Amino acid sequence: MANLDKDAVIAAFTEAYKKANGNAPSIESKSGWYSVDGGKNMRLAQLQEMTESLTSGSSVSAEKKEAKAKAKPVKKKTSKASKPGFSVKDFWAEKLKAEAPGATLPR
Repeated sequence: MANLDKDAVIAAFTEAYKKANGNAPSIESKSGWYSVDGGKNMRLAQLQEMTESLTSGSSVSAEKKEAKAKAKPVKKKTSKASKPGFSVKDFWAEKLKAEAPGATLPR
């Protein structure tokens, strides 16, 4: 792993972020960890990877997201019909009627 220049990486990330989002990021650093716009903390190498992804795939990924959203139809949830099968509640009701015809069902 090569040694990264902190100032160069942050400057490159700031440029790429401005091009992609239109405004400058707020980068907070604390003991080797960097937080961009109050988000998740990351190391300098991850910041460099984000720079590469912003410069190479920002327009491509936006187009893919739009195309995926258009191509995916909205599915409606259907309610499942209850199957006529074994029911514990019905079983106990029948059992009580058989043992004591005048008894009431439990709560």
